[in-house]
Amino acid sequence: MVAAGCGTLSDVVSPAAARGAAADSAKRLPSPLDCRVRKCVALTFDGGPSRPTPKLLDILDEENVPATFFVQGKGHTDTYPATLRRMADEGHEIANHTWSHKVLTDLGPEEVADEMKPVQDDVRRITGRTPTLMRPPQGRTGDEVSAVMKELGLAQVLWSVTAKDYATDDTELITRRVLDGTRRDGIILLHERYAGTIPAVPGIIGTLRERGYVFVTVSQLLAPAVPQPGAVYRP
Repeated sequence: MVAAGCGTLSDVVSPAAARGAAADSAKRLPSPLDCRVRKCVALTFDGGPSRPTPKLLDILDEENVPATFFVQGKGHTDTYPATLRRMADEGHEIANHTWSHKVLTDLGPEEVADEMKPVQDDVRRITGRTPTLMRPPQGRTGDEVSAVMKELGLAQVLWSVTAKDYATDDTELITRRVLDGTRRDGIILLHERYAGTIPAVPGIIGTLRERGYVFVTVSQLLAPAVPQPGAVYRP
C-alpha cells in the first residue's frame, strides 16, 4: 500500500479498471488468459535474484506458473546474471525494484532516476529486454516519484496480499496469510530469499488452483490494457 506522509498520489488504477478502459479493438484476446472472464491472480517476488532463486524457478517450471520478478540491482542483478537470464528464458516477467532499495519518496528526482537506471541497464544487457514495470520499496510513492517513472517509461505496481515473509520463516503462516488474503485480480507479494517462502509456494499454487484461480504475470493481469508509464496499479 502507499504509505501515509509520502505526498500526494493522484493516479491509482485497479486491474479491472485498466482492462475496462482498454480500446474496443482489444476486446478479444488471442489467448485463454483473459482476466476479464477468468479468475486471475499474479504471483510476484521482490528483491532477487538471490542464491535460492533457482529452486523457486524449478518449482514454477514444474507447476507451469509464470511469475513477475521485481529485481533489485546491488548484490542481485550484478551478482546472479545467469539466474536473471533464466527468469527471462523461462517466460517470467522481469520488473525493476531499484538498485539499492532506497525509499523513493525520500529522494529528489535525479536520485530516484539513479535508483532505477542501473537496473534497467542490467536487465536489458543480460536479457535483451527492458523492464516496463517497477515496484517502489515499501510501496512508497507519490506524484513526484510518478513523474520520474513516466519519464523512464515505467508503470508502478503495488500489491493486495503480503505474507510479511521478511518477518517470519514459518512456512505454514506464510501460506495461510496468502490464502486468506487472495481474491480475484490479486497481486501477491513474496520474497524468495527468505527461508520460509519457497517451501510455501507449492501449497499456495495448489490451493489457489483448487479454488479456480489462474496464474498470470502482472502484464497479463492488466491485458488488454497496456501498463502506462507513471501510473500506479493496485487491486
